[in-house]
Amino acid sequence: MSATKEPLERLRLDKWLWAARFFKTRGLAADAIDGGKVKLNGHAAKPAKEVKAGDTLDLTIGETHWTVVVRALNEYRRPAPEAQLLYEETADSRERRNRAAEARTLAPPPGADLKGRPTKRDRRKIQRFFG
Repeated sequence: MSATKEPLERLRLDKWLWAARFFKTRGLAADAIDGGKVKLNGHAAKPAKEVKAGDTLDLTIGETHWTVVVRALNEYRRPAPEAQLLYEETADSRERRNRAAEARTLAPPPGADLKGRPTKRDRRKIQRFFG
């Protein structure tokens, strides 16, 4: 018996998303897939759906939308530089993300500077404002 490892041809979608470092845990990846935030080749998928090299994934993570092409499979979570070799982001996706990031810096969403609950001083200002 030899201990040589054959290259993977297929891998579970949730495991690939975790190994490619899009999500911190497989559970978070599975929740995103179940929530419709991940599409495999343009169709809704389940966490156990198998991906292979050449598949296209559409991901929505928070406000960020990614379109990536699977280039390689790895069942282990590796450092970020190695994980980035598992996929290639499309030019359209990269441009869309850059435009969204620029828009956020130029016009942050209302309340972006507010953190947590109002302080006592803030509460008094609000009460004075509303009479």
